[in-house]
Amino acid sequence: MQVCLASTSPARLMLLRQAGIEPLTLAPDVDEDAVIAAIEADTGRTLSPTEHVLVLARRKAADVATRIGAEGAGFDGIVIGGDSMFELDGVIYGKPYTPEAAAERWRGMRGRTGVLHSGHSVFRVRPGVELVEADDVAEASVTFAADISDDEIDAYVASGEPLHVAGAFTIDSLGGPFIDRVDGDPSTVVGMSLSTVRRLAREVGASWPELWNRS
Repeated sequence: MQVCLASTSPARLMLLRQAGIEPLTLAPDVDEDAVIAAIEADTGRTLSPTEHVLVLARRKAADVATRIGAEGAGFDGIVIGGDSMFELDGVIYGKPYTPEAAAERWRGMRGRTGVLHSGHSVFRVRPGVELVEADDVAEASVTFAADISDDEIDAYVASGEPLHVAGAFTIDSLGGPFIDRVDGDPSTVVGMSLSTVRRLAREVGASWPELWNRS
């Protein structure tokens, strides 16, 4: 059973490798901002965080599943797509991109608790067979240490790590010591919930152990 990760996220790739899976990786061709803007314009409302991450996870997985199934290479396995957003006091935070935005966020997050929403989509791809899909959202609450100093925030931001991750933090690298507590599947905060992916894979007919391909 083959596995394709519809993402170029190093964190998601690392999680699968740690779980015994060496996936193929393909970057989805999805304009995330345009997709959300079009849906919100059609519905006349702002998508909730769970709707937002689920829509994008599905679009990413569907794009790669359709492409890999049409290439004639005989791919037989699953395609995994994901998307994450961090919510604090009803405000959604994606990647900060700039040091200024990341530092401002961390000064506002210390001593507080937010929720990481992670959308997951799994497609079963088989030659000559219609695609089968299963989707879900996992959530985990994250509590930040209250005693983080401005100097620590500046040093963390200067490392570059928080600039390109949802919510401007990690728990599996330099940001981990600044987090007091995680309620929920910790892998959700890293990049995707492995327990959720396992369940979705089973729903589309893939047994998790048959995905193991790393010694």
